[in-house]
Amino acid sequence: MKILCISFVLAIYFVSDDKKKTHQRKHNGMKVKLTGKNLDDIRPLLEKAGVEITDTDFELVIPHGGDGALLGAERDYPDIPKFPIRDARTAKLCNAHSYAKQIAMLTEGTLNKTMMTKLEGSCPGGKLLALNDIFIHNTDRVSAVRYRVWINDELYVAEVVGDGLCVATVHGSTAYYRSITHSIFRVGIGLAFNNSTEPTTHLVLPEDSSIKVEIIRGPALLAADNSPQIYPLKEGDSISIHRHSRQAAVYGLEHFMCPKCRLLRHPNKDPFLNSNINFLSEIL
Repeated sequence: MKILCISFVLAIYFVSDDKKKTHQRKHNGMKVKLTGKNLDDIRPLLEKAGVEITDTDFELVIPHGGDGALLGAERDYPDIPKFPIRDARTAKLCNAHSYAKQIAMLTEGTLNKTMMTKLEGSCPGGKLLALNDIFIHNTDRVSAVRYRVWINDELYVAEVVGDGLCVATVHGSTAYYRSITHSIFRVGIGLAFNNSTEPTTHLVLPEDSSIKVEIIRGPALLAADNSPQIYPLKEGDSISIHRHSRQAAVYGLEHFMCPKCRLLRHPNKDPFLNSNINFLSEIL
C-alpha cells in the first residue's frame, strides 16, 4: 500500500499549490449568478463594473459569504466556475481584498483559476460529492460505530471502534480533518479516524486512492460537506470513497483564503500564527 506521508504537521492556513492554475481571461459584460447572503452589498458594485446579474444562462457563480457559501454553490452549480467573495459583514477583509479591488480583478481578467479536487462517496442509499470532505459518523451519540477499512482493495484495518472517519481533499484538510488530526496536508487525500478507541494512524494517501468501508455495527450515516442530504447506514452496508471524475473551477481562491483577512476575522486565535502572519504570508 502506497502512503504519501503520516500527517503530523503544523496546521498553517494556505492555498494549495498542487493544483494547476491558469489565468482568467478578460471578460466584458459577463453574466453571473449571485448566491449567499447580503447580496445587495455587492450587486451595485458588480453592475457598475459592467457585470450582468442574472439567474439564467450565466457563465460564473459568485458565492457571497464564507466557506459554506462556496460549498453550497459548487453543490448547486457543479459545472460552472465560481468566484467566491467573503461577506464583509461577517468576515473583515484586508486592504488588498476590498469588494472594489476583487471585482476589479474579475473584470480586468487578472484572477487565477484553480482546479480543485472533488470526492465521491457512494453507499446503498445513493451518492454524494464533496469539495471538502466526506465523512461517516455514528448516529447514536452514546454508541460507537464499528467498521473495517480497505485501501485500494487491501485491508487496512479489520475493525475500528469510534465515532467514524473523514476523507478530505487538500482544501478540506483545514476543516473537519484538521479538527481530528490537528494537521493539514498539501497533496493527496486525507483519511482520519474520529475518536477511535484504539490508536489508528491518520493517513495521507495518493489522490487516486480508493477507500472502502464496511459497517460492522451501526447505525451510522454518510454525509458530505454541508449538504443537507444524509444517507443512513446499517450493519453490512458498504461505502466507497474516491476522487470524483470532475474538478471544481474556482477563481481567486488565494484571495478567498487570504491569511491576512483571516487574522482580521480571528484576532485572538492561533497567537503563534498571528504573531508571524507577515512572515508566513511570504513563505507560503
